[in-house]
Amino acid sequence: MDELKTDFWATALMRRAAIAGAFAGVTRKGDTDAGAVLVKVATMNGKARLYAPARDGEGERIWLDLSAGSLGDVEADVDAYVRKRADNDPDVWVIEIEDKFGRHFLMERVDSGAA
Repeated sequence: MDELKTDFWATALMRRAAIAGAFAGVTRKGDTDAGAVLVKVATMNGKARLYAPARDGEGERIWLDLSAGSLGDVEADVDAYVRKRADNDPDVWVIEIEDKFGRHFLMERVDSGAA
């Protein structure tokens, strides 16, 4: 099955968050067809988690919780990582979800980014 276009996928993620009572928005728009997406989840207390797409051993899309590794969950550190990534990849999207419960609304499996 072909991958969904990034703008369509991002809209669906933000809609899932809105239906559940969270706020979600695009803080950086990249390539509309095939840009990678970083998903930041801010809990509005100075903490945040960052999720990045990856593939598992069978080629299925998964998400890595980068905050589980050395990045950590301090929102300022997450924001600095996102800025650095965006500076190096003009096609990357950033979706920010504000949810005091820390829900990410991703449908695919989420794995720890820690090694």
